[in-house]
Amino acid sequence: MAELTGDRKIFSLLEVASSIRRTLSERYKSSFWLKAEMNKLNFYKHSGHCYPDLVQKKDGQVVAQMRALIWSSDLEHINRQFIQHTGEQLHDGINLLLLASIQFDPNHGLSLRIHDIDPAFTLGEIEREKRQCITRLQEEGVFHSNKQLPFPILPKRIAVISVESSKGYADFKSLTEARMKGFVMEHMLFPALLQGDKAAAQIIAQLDHIGRLSRHFDLVAIIRGGGGEVGLSTFNQYSLARAIALFPLPVITGIGHATNQTVSEMVAHTNAITPTELADMLMELFEGFQDKLHESTRKVGYTISILREQMLEISKLQQTLQHSAKSLVNNQKAIQKLLSTALASNVQLRLHSMKQQLGTGTYRLKLNCTEKLNKNNFVIQNKQTALNKAAAGFVERNLTTLDQAEKVVELLNPQRLLEKGYSITLHKGKPVRYAGQLMAGDSITTIVAQGIIHSDVKEIKP
Repeated sequence: MAELTGDRKIFSLLEVASSIRRTLSERYKSSFWLKAEMNKLNFYKHSGHCYPDLVQKKDGQVVAQMRALIWSSDLEHINRQFIQHTGEQLHDGINLLLLASIQFDPNHGLSLRIHDIDPAFTLGEIEREKRQCITRLQEEGVFHSNKQLPFPILPKRIAVISVESSKGYADFKSLTEARMKGFVMEHMLFPALLQGDKAAAQIIAQLDHIGRLSRHFDLVAIIRGGGGEVGLSTFNQYSLARAIALFPLPVITGIGHATNQTVSEMVAHTNAITPTELADMLMELFEGFQDKLHESTRKVGYTISILREQMLEISKLQQTLQHSAKSLVNNQKAIQKLLSTALASNVQLRLHSMKQQLGTGTYRLKLNCTEKLNKNNFVIQNKQTALNKAAAGFVERNLTTLDQAEKVVELLNPQRLLEKGYSITLHKGKPVRYAGQLMAGDSITTIVAQGIIHSDVKEIKP
């Protein structure tokens, strides 16, 4: 009971706590469903109980938080159901739909007792966030950016993002090292968590690190072991998917997931279901290249043997050709000598015959030329006499015409017109024929018989 001290009513701490417990018990008589993010599971192995920290976030900031508890008896049922639907146990950093009731204990304070969890809600939240992430990347036009990068013919330097103790990473290493023959594939580990609240930030940080060293690598591999839908929610986060889509090197993924693809797998250049399949894919590149190399070597050897055989054939043909050419040249020389002798004899006979013909022709040509020259001289003398007479008449007629033209030119001389009192007015070097050509203020030049007058126009009267 409360103590009375003067006018004060004083309660004990237990009385206040008991009052709060009664009030809450009367107000919250039944359990209810609520949505919250399980920030940390806080599982105690020795008792089998969990004391989760529940939070609600808005724009990345915590706006509400409360402590909860799951008794071991409830946890066994919840975990079994959660594993059946999602493929994994409860863990940190997932959104949950909880069936809970309010409990208040004088020693431990206020908490929420979790009776059950709806796994379908968690899967639905994951799918909703996944759809939002895909839409946002598509709207930004970066969804296929990494896929458009050229893939190296032989990726020999690989930056691996994984957990060092991951079985998937161990499988990847052992398989690539066992099957690599004649080539060397170097891989450098950049360790990062692959699930939980901190996973996305750590993977992005390692991508930034690799990006600064990108000239030393051919591609990036993100490797993870198996897991359910909930554990892979990290790879549906927008920040991580965008970092992969915009990475300057091809990104390949093998995160051990055989059902729906995560957004990070969708935007990556190449995706394999498991780390082992990813290693198989890389090995097939090297083995395929090695097979092509062996086939090319075989074809080159076969081609060389054919070339050698053809060179022997060419050598034989060359010897035969040389022998045939030599015989042909000798035969041609003998024929040429015979032809030269016959040609010289024929030429001499032909020259003698042409000399005789030329002598007869020359005599006849002289007679014909003398006769033609005499005839042409007579014709020329007659034409010369006629031409002299015609030229004398033409000159006399033209002299008379020139005298008449001279008199006309003299009459038309402008100087004679100027001496009679006429004048010539020029504006900008051109004759002024009518008043409309001029304007007040124009400068004009007037030519008279005894000089040139320069003046300015003050007024124009039509």
